[in-house]
Amino acid sequence: MISASDYDFLRNYLKARSGLVLTDDKHYLLESRLEPVMRRFDLPDMARLARALRDTSKPGLADAVVEAMTTNESLFFRDRKPFDILTSVMLPTLARNRRPGLPLRIWCAAASTGQEPYSIAMTLRENAHLLGGRTVEIIGTDLSSDVLDRATAGLYNQFEVQRGLPIQLLLKYFTKSGDQWQIAPELRAMVKFRRLNLLEPFSMLGMFDIVFCRNVLIYFDVPTKENVLARIAKSTASDGYLLLGGAETVMGISDAFVSGPQPGFYVPKMRAMEAMA
Repeated sequence: MISASDYDFLRNYLKARSGLVLTDDKHYLLESRLEPVMRRFDLPDMARLARALRDTSKPGLADAVVEAMTTNESLFFRDRKPFDILTSVMLPTLARNRRPGLPLRIWCAAASTGQEPYSIAMTLRENAHLLGGRTVEIIGTDLSSDVLDRATAGLYNQFEVQRGLPIQLLLKYFTKSGDQWQIAPELRAMVKFRRLNLLEPFSMLGMFDIVFCRNVLIYFDVPTKENVLARIAKSTASDGYLLLGGAETVMGISDAFVSGPQPGFYVPKMRAMEAMA
């Protein structure tokens, strides 16, 4: 069992390092997620784990704890609607309003094991006529190095490719590799993966036309959400778009973005004000 003082230390530590907010009733979640970490670093109990984090006596422990507590649930074409909006609204509008030849930049701010950025890459390949000959750069970032290594490899087991991936796209863009499926090299080449903590500066990534930041903000408290959204706004083109998860919203949290012309995605506030002028 974890003591109250160690639990408070660990949840404050996780919030400071990753933005993750644990409520008072998440003792079991904390213990179950961190048990493999304790075995890996030869720590007999939660008290020793907390002590090791306090005195930084175990190199690599801090990253291992944060990565173990970060939810990496992902699947291909998750919720489907964002990908429909991508082809029905965002790409046609950007192609119509942009000078021909300008590249398109898309950021997946919680790439996990790569299903979302690769779903975007497949969508773009299937709808190349909407790009107007533009090149596309997709950046996938995540806090966890382990999941980014998997994403870069582009290898998925049978269960993973059965979750959301249409059979025709599986056969078209994947090849069997032992008991796994590997996504095509041309799709892997479309995505660059980088380790990034959203609590830290990310302006070095540059500006983006479309930002997918889905199912991340739900783990943050309101001040952290507001801070992250404000910085995403500075990295989003004035005529760009932001997509959040189905249970997420900017309403009552941030005025950096406002609802777009259809539910489910957002545009920078400056753009909305210009449209009303």
